[in-house]
Amino acid sequence: MTRRNLLPFLSFIIASLLFKTSHAQQLPTKSPKIKTIIIDAGHGGIEPGAKGTYSTEAQITLQLALRLDTLLRNEMPDVRFVMTRTTDIFHNPKEKANIANRENGDLFLCIHVNAMPPKKEVIGYKSVAVTKKIKGKKKKVYQKVPIYKYSPNPTYGTSTYVWAADRSDEKSKGIIEDERYESSSEVMDVPDINSPEALIKARLWSQKFFKNSVRLASMIEDEFASSGRKSWGVLQRNNKGIWVLQATNMPAVLVETGFITNKEEEDYLNSETGQKEVVRSIANAVVKYKQMIDGK
Repeated sequence: MTRRNLLPFLSFIIASLLFKTSHAQQLPTKSPKIKTIIIDAGHGGIEPGAKGTYSTEAQITLQLALRLDTLLRNEMPDVRFVMTRTTDIFHNPKEKANIANRENGDLFLCIHVNAMPPKKEVIGYKSVAVTKKIKGKKKKVYQKVPIYKYSPNPTYGTSTYVWAADRSDEKSKGIIEDERYESSSEVMDVPDINSPEALIKARLWSQKFFKNSVRLASMIEDEFASSGRKSWGVLQRNNKGIWVLQATNMPAVLVETGFITNKEEEDYLNSETGQKEVVRSIANAVVKYKQMIDGK
């Protein structure tokens, strides 16, 4: 190529690059779907929750929730975080759900500590005098009753609960009344919240929330397992359910971070190292979940 032809060619290349750069800058960016995350420290105030040898569930959950809030704020500066409590106060489950829904949460993280009753073992029998009515007369008789020995329950490990799948109607009721989903085109547009179509829409949303709740719960338990913790996996409490998970109009999980009735885990959950590791595992999962939902 001659020098005379080189200058127009270079000008064309530079103009093309400038056009592409300008065009790329004008492309619309994807709006993030996870904008607000609710962090709930379980129990508190007049309801201390499970008790260990020297600490309570309410104390540990608040410490973990505060650490999680700080860590996630640093790693997700584009997200708004709301804590249901920052001090030792009591909120009933209804109020916790109201806070989450009122703040238009996109994700609900509930932090708890697990517990198991003492281990009971029969070590013998003894005779005890009891009064019984025999042929219309009261008589003292002796009967054998077991002698029990109680010892701390050795159960340990983590688990993450999602709302029970057979409680779809409870989840749907709240979604129907939430104006954020009244005119959403992502599922369907139903203006009349009392119509049968509205209930169908709400159930579709609840199914979506259930699927995403399971996704996040699985990620959390994978992180715990990767850090060396015993994981009991993703669970549902179908017989009684966990009301606060069903009443929140968003994907929701309840993280059981360990067993306070196991002395070794109680020490771990109260330690600086233990709390940092627990919070790190949850935070890793939340960051990955957001990236997945936002399509990054």
